[in-house]
Amino acid sequence: MEFNHIPVLFEETIASLDVRPDGIYVDCTAGGGNHSAAILQRLDERGRLICLDRDPDAIRAVTERFAPDSRVTVVHTRFSLVGEVLAERGVTAVDGILMDIGVSSHQVDTAERGFSFHKDAPLDMRMSSEGVTAAELCNTLTWQQLAEIFTKYGEEKFSARIARAICAAREIKPVTTTSGLAEIISGAVPAAAKRAGHPARKVFQALRIAVNDELGELERGLQAAFESLRPEGRLSVITFHSLEDRIVKQTMAGWCQGCTCPPEFPVCVCGNQPKARLLHRKPIVPSAEELERNPRSRSSKLRTCIRL
Repeated sequence: MEFNHIPVLFEETIASLDVRPDGIYVDCTAGGGNHSAAILQRLDERGRLICLDRDPDAIRAVTERFAPDSRVTVVHTRFSLVGEVLAERGVTAVDGILMDIGVSSHQVDTAERGFSFHKDAPLDMRMSSEGVTAAELCNTLTWQQLAEIFTKYGEEKFSARIARAICAAREIKPVTTTSGLAEIISGAVPAAAKRAGHPARKVFQALRIAVNDELGELERGLQAAFESLRPEGRLSVITFHSLEDRIVKQTMAGWCQGCTCPPEFPVCVCGNQPKARLLHRKPIVPSAEELERNPRSRSSKLRTCIRL
């Protein structure tokens, strides 16, 4: 099947993994398999690649794409379970792990998945096609609960107004479509707020994150991925908004931190040693050429750490 996704920071990401020809690598967010294919090109017959994804469309795409290649294992699962996936296959440690966080181009552009406010479709937003939909959240949560989601995951300053408008609208009829929700949001915010971009953007992001537990999944996934690396193994993570990047930045900083004793202590008593080092002190961001070629890459950041 066709699974169109334009990877951002593509060359930089593959370079950050420093692929060893005989290594074992995990693509935690396989998508259409573009990153996976680039890793495979750098592996010889001894190498191994394990592709994970929670999206059944992605799993069908990479299974079809890499079916003839015995070096590839495809697993339909959340990336937070990477440790269990490896243990089940007798893999004790890997050389590199890639995580491309967030929604894919395929998911956004496939109208019926319900991720985009630009297209009329059922209000779904589930990456795995399982579990609670965005429509169910909009039609069952209190306005206070909705406002908390919009504030926490979308940093939307008109959260309360929008949440109350959704609850008022559902008293007349359930909120079930992307266009219906976008219209409610547009009517709830001041005219001046609409000049900064589509007023539904932050709310749709917040609902998507809540539906898929994206930040919780990221926190669990980072820890599981790091624990799966061999010494000198690399973890590369691409994020697309500040909430994701903050988690990655702080988590990697924690791994890289050594002594945590107060500065007035003459000698270290905590015994803490750094577990990792950063490949780059600052995140890698798209070049001007990439931004022109792919505007969706504008907020992306790549961070890589190396296990000590």
